[in-house]
Amino acid sequence: MPLYLNEDQAMLRDTARDFMASEGAIAKQLRHWRDRNCKDGFGHALWKQFGEMGFTGILIDEADGGLGLGHVEAGIVLEEIGRNLTPSPFLVTAVAVVEALQGTAAREHWLPGILSGDTVAALAVDEGPKHRPDAIAMTAERSGNGFRLSGRKQFVVQGASADFFVVAARTDEGIGLFLVEKEAQGLDVEGVRLADSSIGARLDFNGVEVDADALIGGEEALSRVLRAGRAGAASEMVGVASGAMGMTVDYLKQRKQFGRLIGEFQVLQHRAAHLYSELEIARAATLKAQQLLDEGSAEAEAMVSVAKAKAGRVSTLAVQEGVQMHGGIGMTDEYDIGLYMKRDRVLNELFGDANYHADRLARLLGY
Repeated sequence: MPLYLNEDQAMLRDTARDFMASEGAIAKQLRHWRDRNCKDGFGHALWKQFGEMGFTGILIDEADGGLGLGHVEAGIVLEEIGRNLTPSPFLVTAVAVVEALQGTAAREHWLPGILSGDTVAALAVDEGPKHRPDAIAMTAERSGNGFRLSGRKQFVVQGASADFFVVAARTDEGIGLFLVEKEAQGLDVEGVRLADSSIGARLDFNGVEVDADALIGGEEALSRVLRAGRAGAASEMVGVASGAMGMTVDYLKQRKQFGRLIGEFQVLQHRAAHLYSELEIARAATLKAQQLLDEGSAEAEAMVSVAKAKAGRVSTLAVQEGVQMHGGIGMTDEYDIGLYMKRDRVLNELFGDANYHADRLARLLGY
């Protein structure tokens, strides 16, 4: 497939871009909720607007009331979310968790709330300081007609606001995905403010009892969920890089030094041109990964890691160049460029950083 958007996808991009720039702008959302020390870190009214716009139903089948679109379309929305640093549960709830619910009986109960923007979900996979899904230690032991979950999860994005969790735990047959409601007895949720002012959580499962229906998938389901989340995070990082670069280029056109616009200095022009070329490569890699996911291609697994690694490195390059080219004011809270650096750090770690995916790609290719 060509690495550009078709007419319908371009229309979705324009709609999402206008909406995020207006309703999801930094001053209106990120700074607003951060400065009020909001316990959720995002606005529920905006999340309902996502539902009204149809964004929450992009990956939900038409038979279940959604739009029945694909990861390319979800990525279009995520890039605009990243461009504006819009705080929302979209990546985890409407992409990763929706992917986990596909084809399960639980979707009939939970998808309507996600569609309307009334429900927030969270994905609980990570247990240590780094993303290592192959090292999951949390256990799910057989107990009566169900399971008993014991262990600890951390870096659960939007976990403090979630109505339910999709939890990865180790069973006798391997890794399983379990649906656990927030009111479950024995579940302790500790809210934690992350570097980008979003609210994550640490979860303690102290013998949480769930019935057999809570098991909604195995290792293949977890792989599918992680592919969706990684590709989505790559799109959001492309948006972060694009937003940071746009802000920096605008500053180069306005700031004067020694009587000249600093954008006239050749060394800064070269750095901006290098960043632009790297950004376009990351955008192309991410789009290709999402196209392969939508096709159900066996090549998607490797390409998703390419996209997550490349988007992560380009996003980091963009925010670092942005802060440097802004000079001293780039380190102040008054200018938004520093907020892009903070979002970059969280997104890079979410679903595995660039080093994790570079290593993973090498292993997939037999090295």
